[in-house]
Amino acid sequence: MINEKRLTENFVELVSIDSPSFGERQIADYIKPQLLSLGFMVTEDDGGEKLGGNCGNIYGYLKGNLPGKPLLFCTHMDTVEPAIGKRAIVESDGTIHSDGTTVLGADDFAGIASLLEAFRTVTEKGLPHRSIEVLLTVAEEVYDRGAEVFDFVKIQAEEAYVLDYSGEAGSAAYAAPTILSFSLKIIGRAAHAGFAPEKGIHTIAVAAKAISNINMGHVDADTTANIGTITSGTAANIVPDCCVISGEIRSYRHERALEEWEHIKHVFSAAAAEMNAALKFEVRCAIHAYETPLTAPVIRHFQVACSSLGLPPKLTRTFGGSDNNLLAQHGIKGIVLACAMYDCHTRSEYTSVQELASTANLVVQLITANES
Repeated sequence: MINEKRLTENFVELVSIDSPSFGERQIADYIKPQLLSLGFMVTEDDGGEKLGGNCGNIYGYLKGNLPGKPLLFCTHMDTVEPAIGKRAIVESDGTIHSDGTTVLGADDFAGIASLLEAFRTVTEKGLPHRSIEVLLTVAEEVYDRGAEVFDFVKIQAEEAYVLDYSGEAGSAAYAAPTILSFSLKIIGRAAHAGFAPEKGIHTIAVAAKAISNINMGHVDADTTANIGTITSGTAANIVPDCCVISGEIRSYRHERALEEWEHIKHVFSAAAAEMNAALKFEVRCAIHAYETPLTAPVIRHFQVACSSLGLPPKLTRTFGGSDNNLLAQHGIKGIVLACAMYDCHTRSEYTSVQELASTANLVVQLITANES
């Protein structure tokens, strides 16, 4: 049922539009008229104003003629860098990639293009369908900031499909972790490193002592911890009086992530106290862990839709976050669908016409199936 030529052309056009986090205005202005032409009621919130960006989250609603509550479909409009001047190259075998100087933007324009083509197919062919809600978020790539400020009171759906996962159509993630991002600032005392080093309090030494006493990588089966950056010092002959460390913790169990943060904070506090340094710290829960029950209707409907297309459904957990983390916090049961994106967040990112079409066909099946 999918018009592959139109789908491909729309994807290529989406890729050509610059859409960095907090700068999604142009892509929103491209998408909104398409939704309106399909009969959606479309609104834009004040997320851009709240976040210091130039665009808000886009919400659309299309009334259906099949029973049941609306289904929510969600994608994000921003891309990671390098993404200015993207250009999609379509090969004869259907593979689509960038010119190698930027990411492609399949994350998440593959999701957007597939949704738009599925909606067009349903409306053009007059297919009976469930009521549809669509949420296109801003600033997802920076820990779901757009969804964080969205007013979920608007959402009627109880089940959601977030198109933002790497892999073949028929794959979906039903669980994702809590992500804590943290920074630690060690404050010491500067001194001349040659004439009077004993008068200083060496903050890099404090950091080294602390880091040597924490575990990094896989802390346990469900949890990872990482120190990502260390910034300190002004010159080779000065005892550094300040050191700033940043890192993150991920865990499928929210309480376990908090426990690991308390451990890291304790180790740094002890090292600072031992060497007479001061310590300041900040922590932010970027996203909260969730796990959608495998018996939930959203998963059952996904499995039926896959079977109708001959796609073997594959359910897995992911260690990456998405807008689905925020949906779960608001009581919406969702899964994250694979949507024709590969090698995301790299210049080697690619997709294919065939995978885009498979994703769009899956969406058609989801919205045209009777609730059961």
